[in-house]
Amino acid sequence: MVEELVAAGVSVASVGLVYVMAGARVVKQYERGVVLRLGRLRSEVRGPGFTMVVPFVDKLRKVNMQIVTMPVPAQEGITRDNVTVRVDAVVYFKVVDAADAIIQVEDYQFAVSQMAQTSLRSIIGKSDLDDLLSNREKLNQGLELMIDSPAMGWGVQIDRVEIKDVSLPETMKRSMARQAEADRERRARVINADAELQASKKLAEAAGVMSEQPAALQLRLLQTVVAVAAEKNSTLVLPFPVELLRFLERAQQPAAPEPAAPAPVAPAQGPAPVPVAPASASASRPEPIAPEPIAPDPIAPEPAPPAAQQSVREQPQLPETLLEEGPERANSRQD
Repeated sequence: MVEELVAAGVSVASVGLVYVMAGARVVKQYERGVVLRLGRLRSEVRGPGFTMVVPFVDKLRKVNMQIVTMPVPAQEGITRDNVTVRVDAVVYFKVVDAADAIIQVEDYQFAVSQMAQTSLRSIIGKSDLDDLLSNREKLNQGLELMIDSPAMGWGVQIDRVEIKDVSLPETMKRSMARQAEADRERRARVINADAELQASKKLAEAAGVMSEQPAALQLRLLQTVVAVAAEKNSTLVLPFPVELLRFLERAQQPAAPEPAAPAPVAPAQGPAPVPVAPASASASRPEPIAPEPIAPDPIAPEPAPPAAQQSVREQPQLPETLLEEGPERANSRQD
């Protein structure tokens, strides 16, 4: 009898131990336990630590209370200024009411993901391209409000929403690069023009000071020469007055010889006249003999005589007496 009682006690203890082991639960520090007894929500939410539930009657569901990082897939849309872009984001949220997260929505993480995608498309359609690129803080706040409004009823709080990247078409990237380059060039030209204006004013003041003391210009020239010569890799060019160069050029030229006086040219003369015998002479007057031409030297040719002398030599003149008497009287005297 005692043995039977001991065996029954051991059996009851074993059953109780199994029952206790079946109802024992451990909730972690970052979790909360929601108990459903026969499908009905228990008002008490189990905190972290060891807790007991009724086996086969209660059902304990643990909810993570940590901040969840959920990436939002890239969404393609058209901005308000008709530019096609692809935008992806990330959502940070956490559960603040474990009971609502279990009762109000089937899967709160999937619901938050879908809400984030639809809100991101809506933000893309309402914004300009410049806002997506430069004014992201405002867009992040708007996107956070759009997701947080329905999520509050699910026991979920949206902690932060960030737009990660904005993908643009290649043509749009090249256009924006050209625009940025043109803007940079414009600013560079403005800065350069301003520098030239300031430099011109300073140079005008320096010129006014140097005009009072001409030696200052020479000293400035020497300073420039010293600065250039210090590099030892440049060609030094020194300015010289043009008058000095002309003086040196005249000094190097030899003195030109004085031109010789031209020799006097003798007037062209014909052969010497032959004396004419008087008319009473019985013998007839011999005809004048033309002078023989002088043969040119074959070794050293003489220079050609002037035109006037050549014409006189080619045509010998008659005696002056014959020219004065005429051809008839000359013939009678010859007879």
